Amino acid sequence: MKLTQSFVSLFALSLVLFNGSSVAQASGLKSSIPIDSITMQATNFKSGANRVTFESEGEKMVGVLYLPKSYKSGDKLPTVIVTGAWMTIKEQMPSIYAQKLADRGYAAFAFDFRTWGESGGKLRDFESPSAKIADIKNAVSFLQTVDAVDPYRIAGLGICASAGYMVVAAAEDSRIKSLVTVAPWIHDPQIVEAVYGGKATVQKLITTGKTAKEKFKQTDKADYVLATSKTDKTAVMFGDIDYYQNPKRGAIPQWSNQFALASWSEWLTFNPMPVAKQIKVPTLFIHSEKAAIPDGARQFFAAIPIKNKQINWLSDRSQFDFYDQEATVNQSVSLIADRLKTTL
Repeated sequence: MKLTQSFVSLFALSLVLFNGSSVAQASGLKSSIPIDSITMQATNFKSGANRVTFESEGEKMVGVLYLPKSYKSGDKLPTVIVTGAWMTIKEQMPSIYAQKLADRGYAAFAFDFRTWGESGGKLRDFESPSAKIADIKNAVSFLQTVDAVDPYRIAGLGICASAGYMVVAAAEDSRIKSLVTVAPWIHDPQIVEAVYGGKATVQKLITTGKTAKEKFKQTDKADYVLATSKTDKTAVMFGDIDYYQNPKRGAIPQWSNQFALASWSEWLTFNPMPVAKQIKVPTLFIHSEKAAIPDGARQFFAAIPIKNKQINWLSDRSQFDFYDQEATVNQSVSLIADRLKTTL
């Protein structure tokens, strides 16, 4: 099944998400710590990057636990679970933030959600908010078995779309003791309609997603479009989008650059906004007025009932600046590390 141009045109999204930055220079950060090819056991860790596996809802998950250079056996460290934008894998923005947090003395965990990257799952590249929220909770369960982790000091950091998943996980799972979002994409039905071309277009996409999901259920055959393309107008992100198209940035070999059409029905009906009232842990938001849907972040943050919350607005930063641009990432990590000193 193919979507028509009207279904996938991101002119509205481009105005919000890619404001002035889609042709940014490739001066971004890259993952630099080599990962051991042998999966580490729960008691056999070293400083640097440790490849691990765990289980989520019956599927094998693959992640990397980053430990500071000062780490020695017996240490139990405050730990941050780091998750990235929709349609991304651990080697993209999550690994950058995880490495930098490890440099600040934290253990940091980046992993592939089910159906993405190296993790299991039959319907590949399926953007399922419910599945990803469950994966975050199962990552917490795994980390609590790891000798290097203090099981009572685990924080969640969600970047872009996974901020919506992380806020739900934090609201529902009391084991997450501190909540951080960077460039959070938090939408509700009104924002979805504004971004994706109106109510009728959104409903067509939802119907497309349901049809594709039912087809997969009946036949095991999945329908896909490209995640991004400069030339294929059926791509979810169509146009000149440097981060996802530049191999020196996010267009890395491990990333499949595809999107299961079945994703639309869950993604477009996902609404994390109501859980704001359930947030009970210290919270930090980092965003920019020139990044994606700042009004969604502002609305969610305002509804959090606790006093121990903080929002930092960085000036003139695009959404993609938060993914890998050194100055923006370093500033964000400094804010995160300073905040976690008092909240984790």
